[in-house]
Formats: sequence, C-alpha cells, structure tokens
Amino acid sequence: MVRSGGEPTPMGRAAGGTGPVRSRERFLQGESIETGVRSSILDSWRRCRSLALSPDQSNLPFRDDFDPEGRIVRAAVPVLDRLQSRFAGSEMNISVADGNGTVLLRRFGRASMADRLPAIQTVPGFVFAEQFAGTNGIGLALAERQLISVYGAEHFAERSQGSACRALPVRDPLSGRIEGVLCLGYPRSSEDPALSTVIRKAAGAIERRLLAQSSGRERALLRAYLDTTATPHRGVGVDALALELHPRDHAIVMEKAAELISRAQRAAVDVPLPGGRRITLVSRPITSASGVEGVAIEAVLPGSSPGELLVIPRQTDEPEHTTDGPGHRLDLPRRPGEPTGPLVEPGGATPFVPLLKAVPITAVPARLSVAGPPPVYLPDATPPGHVLTDADGSLVAAAETDGATPDGTDGRPMDPADRAQGAAGDTPGTPTGARGLVLVGEPHVGTYALEARRRLELLSEAGARIGTTLDVRRTAEELAETAVPRLADFVTVDLSEAVLRGEESADPIDDLLRTVVHGIRDDLPFSPVGTLVGFGPRTPQLRCLSSGEAVLEPDLKAAAGWLAQDPEDTEQLLPHVHSLVAVPLVARGVVLGVVSFYRGQDPTPFDDDDRSLARELAARAALSVDNARRYTHERAMVLALQRSLLPHGLPDQDAVEVAHRYLPAESDVGGDWYDVIPLSGTRVGLFVGDVVGHGMLSAATMGRLRTAARSFAELDFPPDEVLTHLDNVVGRLDREDPAAGPGIIGATCLYAVYDPTSQQCTMARAGHPPPAVVRPDGTVFFPDLPAGPPLGLGGLPFESTEVHLPAGSELVLYTDGLIEDRHRDVDAVLEQLRETLARPQLAPEEVCETVLDAVAPAHPCDDIALLVARTHALDPRRIATWDLAADPALVSEVRAAAMRQLADWGLDDAAFAAELMLSELVTNAIRHGAGPIRVRLLHDRTLICEVSDTSNTAPHLRRAASTDEGGRGLFLVAQLAQSWGTRYIPEGKVIWAECGLDGV
Repeated sequence: MVRSGGEPTPMGRAAGGTGPVRSRERFLQGESIETGVRSSILDSWRRCRSLALSPDQSNLPFRDDFDPEGRIVRAAVPVLDRLQSRFAGSEMNISVADGNGTVLLRRFGRASMADRLPAIQTVPGFVFAEQFAGTNGIGLALAERQLISVYGAEHFAERSQGSACRALPVRDPLSGRIEGVLCLGYPRSSEDPALSTVIRKAAGAIERRLLAQSSGRERALLRAYLDTTATPHRGVGVDALALELHPRDHAIVMEKAAELISRAQRAAVDVPLPGGRRITLVSRPITSASGVEGVAIEAVLPGSSPGELLVIPRQTDEPEHTTDGPGHRLDLPRRPGEPTGPLVEPGGATPFVPLLKAVPITAVPARLSVAGPPPVYLPDATPPGHVLTDADGSLVAAAETDGATPDGTDGRPMDPADRAQGAAGDTPGTPTGARGLVLVGEPHVGTYALEARRRLELLSEAGARIGTTLDVRRTAEELAETAVPRLADFVTVDLSEAVLRGEESADPIDDLLRTVVHGIRDDLPFSPVGTLVGFGPRTPQLRCLSSGEAVLEPDLKAAAGWLAQDPEDTEQLLPHVHSLVAVPLVARGVVLGVVSFYRGQDPTPFDDDDRSLARELAARAALSVDNARRYTHERAMVLALQRSLLPHGLPDQDAVEVAHRYLPAESDVGGDWYDVIPLSGTRVGLFVGDVVGHGMLSAATMGRLRTAARSFAELDFPPDEVLTHLDNVVGRLDREDPAAGPGIIGATCLYAVYDPTSQQCTMARAGHPPPAVVRPDGTVFFPDLPAGPPLGLGGLPFESTEVHLPAGSELVLYTDGLIEDRHRDVDAVLEQLRETLARPQLAPEEVCETVLDAVAPAHPCDDIALLVARTHALDPRRIATWDLAADPALVSEVRAAAMRQLADWGLDDAAFAAELMLSELVTNAIRHGAGPIRVRLLHDRTLICEVSDTSNTAPHLRRAASTDEGGRGLFLVAQLAQSWGTRYIPEGKVIWAECGLDGV
C-alpha cells in the first residue's frame, strides 16, 4: 500500500521492515519480486543490478571541483540553517545536492554526528547519483523527479540499512529545471509522516530564493505568463519536458528559445534533436501589469496524450508576498484549499510558497511541416482553435490569439464546441503533445543574450578550430574559415615573409605577403595569395599595425584612406564589400601581420561589438600563429642539424651505384640516417638506422651514432660485431643522460657489406625492417635475416647472413617510416613495395622517386630514410691471386709474378712501390703468420695488395732503433702506401695496402 507521492504506508513497514528485508534478499539472490516492495524501489534495484553495483560497495566518487558559492548553495544556506535549528538535538542529517547528485551542503541536528559518521555522510563532495551509490534518497529523487522516501532495506547499499530518508528535487521556478535535491536523513526508528510537509515547505523556500536571484523584470514577465494560464486542476504533475530531454537536447531547445525571444513575434518552430527526434517551440508576446513587454516560449512534446498533467509554475487564489528587491513586492499565489495565512516553517520567519501547479494538456500538434528550424509566424487575427495549413494542406501549427491559454482564451476554459472544432481540424493520425513553459524574456535582452551566446560559441569554436596544426599558413586559413560567414563574408590574412619562414619580422609593414583569401565567393578581385601587399599610410590596415589596435570602417564608401590606397582595385571591390575591420596579429609583443574582415552580403555594417569579437579572434589566432612560427623555427633548426649530420655527398667507389632520399616527418624531425662507407678490398658498407623519438635530442643522438657506426665499419669489423659495438654505445649514451629517464634512447640499424670481387653481401640488423633485394631479372624478395634486438637493450647477440647479389642486383634499405602507418597494414605495404620494385630497368634515382610516390604515406608521421644500391662486379681480369706455402724462398717468385701482372695491366709506374710493399707483407706473413698464405692484387681505382694467412696475430707499426735488425717492414709499407690496415676473416686475417694510381 503506497501513499500518493510515493511514500510507504505503515503497513508497508510491518514487523520492523521485515517485508522489504525479505524482498531485498530474494532480489539479490536472483528471484523474481512481484509484491512486498514499491515499484519505484524495485525499478531502482533493477537499474543498480544492470549497472553491476555491489550492495557492500563503500566507495563513492568524490569531487572537489564543485562551486561552494553556486546558485543553489546561496539559495539553500539560510533554509538549511533554519532546518538545523528546527531539528536541533535530533539525529537528523540534512543535505543539499546539485543536479548531478554531488552533495554541496550538510547540516546535523546534533553536532556530534559529524564525528561518528563516515566521511561520505559528513563531507560535501561525494556523489550520490544512483549509478554510483545505488538506491538512496538523492539518487532516487533525481531518477523519479519527485518527492520520494527510502526506508531501511529499501536502500541498495548495506551501509544504509539502518537509515531512512526523504528527498525532494528543487527546481528553478522560471525554467522548471532541477537545480538540486533536498534530503532529510534520519534513523529508521524516527520515521514521521509530518516530514513530508516539512521538506516540501523547505524545498519551496529554496525555490523562492532561487526566484529571488532573478531580476524583477524576469519575475514580472513570469507573473504575466501565469496570469494568462488556465485555472488550476488538482492532481499530481509530471515534468514532461525534463523527463524527455537530454541535457544536450535542453541546450539546443534553450538556444532556439532565446532566438525566438529575440524575434519578438508570434511564431512556431520545429526544432530537430539528435536521434531523429523533434520538439515544437511556440512563442507568444506577453505584457506584464507594469508594462514590461516580453515573449513566452512554450514547448510541445510529442507522444503525450491529452489529459496528462504537466507541472508548470502554479497560479493560486490567495496571494503570498515576498520581497522583490527594494520597494517592490512579487505576488505569489496560494493553492486553493490551503489554509489561509502564511506557510511559515517552525523556527523561521520566511514563508514557504510552492510555485508549481498542475494543468491539463491541450491537444497541440507535435510536428510542424517546416523544412528546418526557421519559425512559422502565426497571424494574431487567427481565430482560436483554427488550424493553419501550408500550400499542400499539411498541418503547420495551431494558432492562438494574444493572451490565449492551452485551455482556452483569455484565461477562460475552452468551450467543448471549440475543443471539438480544434480536434476536427487536426490531421488524422497527428500525434498530440504536452505543452510547458521553456523560457520567458524581453526581446532586446533576448537579442543581446542570443548575440552574446553566438559570440561565445564562435570564440569557443575558434579555440577548437584554430591552431590544430603547427603550420603557419594552415593556422591563418583556420582563422579565416572560422570567421566566414558567422562574422564576416570575406577575410584576408597578410603575414610577414619572415614569420612564414619561422623568424621574427624586423619590419612587418614592408614585407607583408598575402597568405589567405577566403570568403563566401572566390571571384572577388582581392590581391592573390603569394603577392607582396603594400598598404598606404592612411589605410585601415597600416593604421592598425601602427597603433596595435583594431580599426573599424563601418562604411567603406566613406573611408578615404581605404579608397585612396589603390583606386582601381578598390573600385572593383566596392560593389561587393561595404564594411571593414582591420586587426593586427600581435603575439607576445611581436607583430606578425594583419587580418582584414570584410562584410558584403550581410547588409548590417560592422559595429563596436563586431570589432571586439574580431579583436578577440585575432588575438587567439595570433598566439597560434606565433606558436606555429616558433615551431617552424625550431623545426628548421633541427632539420638543419639533421641534414648537417647526414652525408653531404657519396664517396667515390665502384662497388655499387647509390641513390638516397631523406624525407622528414610532417610534425617533427626524427633521427633517421643512412651512410655509404668505402671499405678495403673494393668493398662497400651500407648503413640505414633510426633513432627513437623526435626533435633535437634524436637528431644529436643520430649524429653521435652515425659517427660511431662509421668508425666501427672503417675498422673492418664484420656486420654483427659492428652492431654489437653500436649496442654498447647506445647503452652508454642512455646511462650518461639520467635526466632523460631510463631507456629514453634507443635505435634500430641495418648494416650490409657488399664485396664486388665475390658478389656476396653480408648483412645484420638490430630490430630494423628487412631490406628488399631486386634480382637482375626483376624478382623481388626480402632476405630471411635474423631481426636481432634494437640497439641499447644489450645482452643479446646479433647474427649475420650472406646473400649472393649478381651484378645488376639492387639492395633497397629503408627505415620504418616508409612502411609503418597507423592506417595501413604492414604486410600489405611490403607487398606494395615488392610490386613497385619489380622494375629492373629503372636507375637507382628513379627507384627512389617511384618508391616514395607509390609506397610512402601521404602525410608521414615519422622520418623516412631510403637507400638504393645497384651492385657491380669487379672484372675478374683485374684480380690476380697466388697461393703459396710459408717458405721464404717463394717470396721472389711471387714478386716476379706480380711484376708481370702489373706490366699486363699497364701499371709499370706503380711497380716499384708495389714490389716493395708486396715483398714486406709476404715476408711478415711467412715469419709471423701461419700458412697457407694467399696473395691478391686488385686493380680498381687504386692498386690494392692483400696478403692473408690463418693467424690472428695483428701487426703493429713501430719505430725501429738503429741497432734493431727488424721492425722496419710495416714502417716502409706505411710510407709507400696511400693507406693500409688489417681486417679479420673467419679463417685468419688480411693485411692490405693501397697504392695510388694518380700518375698512371
């Protein structure tokens, strides 16, 4: 058994609440509950279960960002103080929450309660919305939108089983929106039906104080609206508008209502809402007794039936008075049947006056056959009950005469015949809806409010749209796109050339470049983008640049300075534009350029408000432009550093034909690099690497890593050992920069060594993408090369793989920026790369261009380094090899054979030096190495003498004393050779020396 208003009767709590206790236990066990618990409580339990809430949950969200001086708080504090006095000495917990369920205020009947209750029941800031706290007074009042009571086991949470509470939503009397919830909590044993009366009166007092915070003119208009409504009807009302509208829908409705108020005409508009829903707004002029003229906006909700009740500010028979500012009184009516005299709360002097009443809903069409939001204006002379139709006969709106009400006209109930006439005019099947007050306001105030809202919306949109990129030109374009057409019809932006380069302009007047021209049309004769713009001394643009303030020219026909700057161009522009605002773009004291806002199609000239808005837009855009300029400057510096650390040219060598590309990311510069290193024995080393991250640190780290890699390669270490040494270098760099954080430095690398004498390529990689190999016949494959860990991890070995590359093959090395993109699958990109490379007749330069065009992302978010090497083979006729045993007697034979070979090659001029070097190297191998010994002569750009043996003993250059019998051989070689060195091979070592052929 349930009382009206949702309160349980004593019978519902029989036996100490054992009924709800049993029902709750059965519900939690998953049993079906049909009786024993109120429907509102059962519905709340079901919602809690669908939200996966736990009955023993103790933690609630806490917010410390609520406004302790907000509107609802200011209205509620005096009322809560009186309630605290009223319940002094009791176990009453009094609280006020906002419309989201966050508790804003707390009062206690006994001060000691604050010390023994948990924090969630004493500290403001905890959120008691149903989705967090389960079934409770505040949460259920917000969900049910009416007075509710929750008793003992009806609470979903275990912690509240010994408590009871009553809670009532507090509404804004003007808008009807729920501003908060007043809640009285007390021990379960202290239940008192009289608390319903107390909480209603207290909530009414808070609502009246909310009303007092509005202006006297607003209340006068509300009074005028109430005076035109129908006679009251008894019953429980339902806030249909609040029930139907989501907060974002409410914002849409309020914006359109403000627009209708600003128009100050009788009208109806069909407002589309998200999800395909619609709502009808009807505006009608009203005039208060004091002569205040305004407009009332009512909403028609679709889907309701006539006879339902809608809660709106009530009208009663007996007036109750409350102060309406100094010297004014606002008459607030009393409900019929209520006792005469003020409704004064015990212990207080201020009367509690509810401001709501229930009226029956009139059959009003819920949908207008209007295309889009423009209103349909209703003629004032239309007879009541008449139905307007458009050209095709479809229903448009039900018209009312001035002062008519939902029930009739001039405050009188609608005659049954009139009601029948109105119903007969409805289109068959047209749904009816609930009508309720949305907004009351004055036209000029509504106009100002609407304009202010639109300006704020434009500024808010500007904050979101301007500066989305760190590109100076794009930022200027975003400024123009934001301003057109909501502020101006045409916008031009002129920036200093230095700003476009990322620098500060020394003289922004003489180097202005037309950067953006944007408008509702593209055929106006503005100076085109890219041209230098000169402004005369009296032009608005130059005046604003000189003064630093926005310059307004409301009528360009009278603007002498603007007309005189270029009579021919201005004469062509004048028929299309009539008003101008010129604003300097200034950020951090630096003048960046000027923006010009023109109005042409809109006949209204710019005014001071438009100038202020243009100045605010320009100020925000200037900061974004300056940020983009600074970024451009820093990016140019990093890019310059990056390019200075990359190879400036390719070394002379005949092993491979090389082409390379470096493409920086759009957003920032990274640490990608490549290198080509000539090695001994006509070999060549090919590097591609990628340092983790972007910016100056990555570029600098790349330079250090490339230098180290080149040093290790020139020491003739094999690829796997080179990567091992680089791994140690990266780890050391990481440890040397603790401020950057552990693991901040990392890199990937691929190193390949190609030998044209054997046409073998040895490769190793450290976490880098595999290379692509193109055979001379056009077949493409990716070698099965062990990936290896990225550089800097340490502790794991690297492995090398040999691949045979016949002459004419291509080795394609690249960084991950070429193939990795968040919008593309890597495997699909590799297949695309395979198809692109299957063109053997292309030169390496053409291959680079083709790969970047076909495979690289359109807007790379990471650097791309690309290295294409087409292999060549050293002519076998330029290679001479001899194998000999470790016998000193064979040195002369090898020397003689070598001389004959040099004569065959036509290198007689180099024979003397080559003979001495070869003799010393072979002798050292016989004396200090181990057989067998191999001698090889290579005729390339230089003459290379190589002697290899199976010993790992390294020769050392030293200065021999005058008494030493040996030790002069390597010194002699070093003096005769252009360069010399040692490299290790799996079976020993090779000592080599190069002899220049410049004079040959």
